[in-house]
Amino acid sequence: MTTLLGCRSLVQEAAALRSGADDPADAVRRTCDRIDAVDPRLQAFVPEPGRRARLLAAARELAAAGPPGSAGRPALYGVPVGIKDIVHVDGLPTRAGSALPPEELTGPQAAVVDRLRAAGALIAGKTVTAEFAVTAPGPTRNPHNPAHTPGGSSSGSAAAVAAGMVPLAIGTQTVGSVIRPAAYCGVVGFKPTYGRIPLDGVIPNALSFDTLGCYATDVAGIALAAPVLCDGWRPADGDGAADADRPDRPPVLGVPSGPYLERADDEARRAFEAQRTALAAAGYEVREVPVMADFAAIVEQLFTMNRYEVARAHAQWFARHADLYREQTTAAIREGRTIGDAAYEAARERRAAFRERLAADGADAGIDVWITPAATGPAPADLTTTGTSIMCLPWSNAGLPSLSLPAGRAANGLPLGLQLVGRSGADESLLSWARGVERVLNGAAGATGASTGAR
Repeated sequence: MTTLLGCRSLVQEAAALRSGADDPADAVRRTCDRIDAVDPRLQAFVPEPGRRARLLAAARELAAAGPPGSAGRPALYGVPVGIKDIVHVDGLPTRAGSALPPEELTGPQAAVVDRLRAAGALIAGKTVTAEFAVTAPGPTRNPHNPAHTPGGSSSGSAAAVAAGMVPLAIGTQTVGSVIRPAAYCGVVGFKPTYGRIPLDGVIPNALSFDTLGCYATDVAGIALAAPVLCDGWRPADGDGAADADRPDRPPVLGVPSGPYLERADDEARRAFEAQRTALAAAGYEVREVPVMADFAAIVEQLFTMNRYEVARAHAQWFARHADLYREQTTAAIREGRTIGDAAYEAARERRAAFRERLAADGADAGIDVWITPAATGPAPADLTTTGTSIMCLPWSNAGLPSLSLPAGRAANGLPLGLQLVGRSGADESLLSWARGVERVLNGAAGATGASTGAR
């Protein structure tokens, strides 16, 4: 099992670098040393000859821009960040986990990378993704047990943070590709409200769902990165915050009972019952709300839209390079090509109705934050799969902000996660409220002697 203390938390790392107590070149050396030590086994990063020389040159350039300890250093000054390999970065090829020629996949640097660099971050490299962020897994292994999947499609980003190679990494989620790897790898994963981070410069999977997100070891790290990454970020307790969303009021937690919750396995449901009991004992009001009685139809609606959009995103590439695509991606594209415009538009209408119904159900029950298992159970012992995204599916379908918190361990020692889902656009409140939930989960784990993941 890989030690998860290879680097400081994002908040600690950023504070030391901003104050001048640490130097960007030293941060680079630590990062590269850690990658050299553990990545040959975990394969979270896309191999890059000359990574250390490139990063040291970038660190020196950054340091030369101002004296040590200078005031006004940006939030992520000198922090090494991993970037999922469907996100374009100037100077680094984009392969998207595929065998296609990289020159086919070129494009301008992504807006999210522009924002990171403007905030002083150093790009540690590209992290492994499932092929084109669909389901064909990359070579990455779970840091807690390399015989198990790290999840997908943002496998490399989650594993890189969990194994202490970088304190921050960028992923994307179409259905469950940020939240599930976070749960499997025992870190915090954040998927904002759909559209909150611009997708410019990101290879699409299904554009009606694709959302950029990030990983850190704790909520404080996510809260440091989110204002850099997201449009129009406002502290939940600042000017303009709605009274109902202010974090000095504990949130009402909702449990979505019914066929959706039944998709979690027995171990995940038992752990979830213990988590909600601990939250109730800590003073949170937890309400069960029967929702999504038609869950099977919701799943069918999402995949109708998803496969239709995947096929059209790849129409030109697939026409030229079908023989280079892997089996799982080929199957998704071929399925999408059988879906006509009328079926797609009908699915879009059903999604709009689902979103309205889910929002109304939550509002009628007075729910601030939904809580659910972040995955159906611990990471499978199967490197040919990235696991199932079913526990994330309805929330991604609705475009809602979600967060996975480390929440103890399964009987086999692998991490479990608790998923928190907020209202559309209420990302700030979700993160503020998540700090309190995180404290309860950490306390519950401490009382039982269990681990809550990378700390």
